[in-house]
Amino acid sequence: MDKMSKIILIAGPTSSGKSRFAVQLAKKINGEIINADSMQVYKQLKILTARPSKINQKNIKHHLYGFVHANKIFSTGQWIKLALKKIKEVQKRKKIPILVGGTGLYFISLIDGLVAIPNIPLQIRNKIRLIQKKDGQRKFYDKLLKLDPKSKNKFDPNDIQRSIRAFEIKKYTKISMYDWFNKTKPKFNEKNFIKIYINYPREVLISRINLRVDQMIKDGAIKEVKRFQKLKIRPERSANKVIGITEIKMFLQNKLDLEKVKEMISIRTRQYAKRQTTWSRGKMESWTKIDPKNLNEVIKKINKSTLKLDQLI
Repeated sequence: MDKMSKIILIAGPTSSGKSRFAVQLAKKINGEIINADSMQVYKQLKILTARPSKINQKNIKHHLYGFVHANKIFSTGQWIKLALKKIKEVQKRKKIPILVGGTGLYFISLIDGLVAIPNIPLQIRNKIRLIQKKDGQRKFYDKLLKLDPKSKNKFDPNDIQRSIRAFEIKKYTKISMYDWFNKTKPKFNEKNFIKIYINYPREVLISRINLRVDQMIKDGAIKEVKRFQKLKIRPERSANKVIGITEIKMFLQNKLDLEKVKEMISIRTRQYAKRQTTWSRGKMESWTKIDPKNLNEVIKKINKSTLKLDQLI
């Protein structure tokens, strides 16, 4: 398989230096970078989402960063359509697509294909949520197993979101969520992908997170949240989940001092990094884990003409 059919994926926990590594790699192999982070798509949240700097974006073409208004809904389905289009465009220019980010679901949907489940009407979704709330999770899960026996032993019975999703899919489509999964076909051959996971030791990652939080405050994160508040974003929108917004709002309301804000942002970021790491252990076993100390060596080893994985280890 020639190098022009290769697609490079770079993942890792927050603050692991993915963006910097992607830029170095793009320079070496004539690549372009495509965002695979669900929070870096938002136009109004550059600092808190650690979007790549203007300098990096000027030197290397970056795609799908900061283009969605924070008040808009942006789904994995929308991302995959845009990412597939960008991959084709980059390859047409005889360059190599490098997808980088911390959203595992984006990578999985690209590698395995996105489940083509029809949109379920909001009225039905709300009705099922009310049933779950009224019944409680244990009774609701029992109802799910009667409706869709194929859901048994597929996930934690206490997982409310998955239970609701499995229930609404079977109720509306008459097909089990797991039959939908089996119908899904990937767009690419597994051999197309070079999958790199930057694997930081936790104690080092914590130190990097603390430094990043300090830098975000220096770079103007408080002003960013002030501007964000003026937009009056609907509370259910995903942009509100960006770490730092809630804490800085409390500072602006004089409920917390700045040091406490930084501490709370650091703690939440560490918790998020831990979830990312745990998720990667189960879902990214086949990825090449790279020690961050060796990133510069990896760049040196990569051969433009072959891009073979064995050169990265």
